[in-house]
Amino acid sequence: MTSEIKEIKLKDLDTKAFIERQVKGIRAKVGKGVAINALSGGVDSSVVTMLGHRALGKQLRTVFIENGIMREGEPQRVVKAFKRLGVEVELIDAKREFFSALKGLTDPEEKREAITQTFYKDVFGRIVRESKAKYLLQGTNFTDVEETVAGIKRQHNILAQLGIDTKKEFGYLVIEPIIELRKTGVRKVGKALGLLAEIYDRPPFPGPALAARVIGEVTPQRVAIVRKATAIVDEELKGTKAFQWLAILHEDKVTGLRGNKRDFGLQVELRCWNSTDAVTATPTRISFEKLTKMADRITDEVPGVVSVTYNVTKKPPSTIEAV
Repeated sequence: MTSEIKEIKLKDLDTKAFIERQVKGIRAKVGKGVAINALSGGVDSSVVTMLGHRALGKQLRTVFIENGIMREGEPQRVVKAFKRLGVEVELIDAKREFFSALKGLTDPEEKREAITQTFYKDVFGRIVRESKAKYLLQGTNFTDVEETVAGIKRQHNILAQLGIDTKKEFGYLVIEPIIELRKTGVRKVGKALGLLAEIYDRPPFPGPALAARVIGEVTPQRVAIVRKATAIVDEELKGTKAFQWLAILHEDKVTGLRGNKRDFGLQVELRCWNSTDAVTATPTRISFEKLTKMADRITDEVPGVVSVTYNVTKKPPSTIEAV
């Protein structure tokens, strides 16, 4: 429960003291053993990677799981970026396992549960058995716990807070060094750890990756569509000061028109948010020229898309991600 976790407010965060405390805590828990670190390239996992690397050095095995639902070029970009920071990252191909687990699922919670089980039990279970590691470092933050416990949205990385005994279920214990912080606090710690701004200042990205941006069944083909739309949105909005932006592929098809003929095609929804903590958010006031440019690019460059919309509903009642 969140009541058992004391949030560190941004105004109270002493980054130097926080880093020292977490490094000591990780060392104390792992001892002379081995820990596995799950790096996704997002802000949270990147900060945890650096904390773990500082605490454990070669006792930490850092892996990037290629699940088939990441952004364009993400695995290679992340491995390269962390190699420059002195962290060796092992790339593990698990695309087949994830898409097999997601096959036929359309309910958001069922999809999240499938990703959770595949990630923790199947993929990491295998890695843990091979490495004999007893610990997994992961980037759970305070908002992840808060939203899950409140029943707003099950975050795939919430385990112990729901009464799941990870030692019994998966064979390892989970260490969550940033669980007391919200996203803004995590960014501040990332900067203090020496991460590049392109990493610690990145817009948030969901744990279930692009699966959280596909309404309906998640297939390689549908992920490829939202991946291309996401690349366009990232390129067009990277200069804004928004908290987060994203593209969503809808399930229903809509009527369009190409070459004076009816084109029954796909619909992509764009969202862009102003927020400080992800608890509340308001849609960013993007210029109409920028919106139409993104719509034109997506319908021209992404096969099958005939409609692009922009969400103007604040959170709440909306949420930042769609599913």
